[in-house]
Amino acid sequence: MSDQVQFYTNPMSRGQIARWMLEEVGAPYDTHLLSYDGDGMKGADYLAINPMGKVPAIVHKGKTVTECAAICAYLADAFPAAGLAPALDDRADYYRWLFFGAGPVESAVTNKALGFVGTAQQERTLGYGSFDKTVEVLVTALSGRDYLCGTRFTAVDVYLGSQILWGVQFGTLPTNPAFEAYSSRLMARAAYQKAKAIDNALIAEMQAPA
Repeated sequence: MSDQVQFYTNPMSRGQIARWMLEEVGAPYDTHLLSYDGDGMKGADYLAINPMGKVPAIVHKGKTVTECAAICAYLADAFPAAGLAPALDDRADYYRWLFFGAGPVESAVTNKALGFVGTAQQERTLGYGSFDKTVEVLVTALSGRDYLCGTRFTAVDVYLGSQILWGVQFGTLPTNPAFEAYSSRLMARAAYQKAKAIDNALIAEMQAPA
C-alpha cells in the first residue's frame, strides 16, 4: 500500500491548515481539489470518504482522517522525523492547547461571528464560557513564550496558530501584541510560505475569468 497521502481540499477552506501541516512534515501527497457544489464535496465519491461533505480530509495507508486538529496530530505522529509532536511524557501543553483550539476557540469565534453572545446564565452552559475569557486565556498562553509548547514549534502551532493568523487578518480576534508577534513567527516559516503560495495560486486560478 502506498505511503502517499491523498489530500482532499479546496484552497478557500480550512484545507489550508492541512496543507501547511503536510509541508511541515515533508509528507509526499497528492492533492484532490473539490468544489463546494455539484459532484465536489457533496458528491457520492467524496461522501464515502467524509460523510460530512466538508474538507479537508486525508487518506493514508488506507485510513481516513478528517477534522483539522486530528489531521495535524495524525501527521505529526505518522511522520515523526519532522519532530512536530513532543515525546509522550511531555505532551501536557500539546494536548491542552490542541483541544483548546478545537473546542473553546473554534466555538467562541464562530458564535461571535454569527452574532451569538451568551447571557451570564448561558455562559455557565457554554463550553468556552465567553469570547472575552477565551481570548484572555489564549493571550496568556502566548505571553512570554515563542510557541504554545514553549520554545518548540509543534503541530499545535499549525492548527491553533492558523486560527490566530486568520483571526488577526480578518478581525475575528482582537488586536493584541502577543497575537501579532506569534503570527510573525509563524509566517516566517518556510513550510507556511510554501503552502500559502500553493493555495494562493490555486485561488487565483479558480477566480480567473474563463
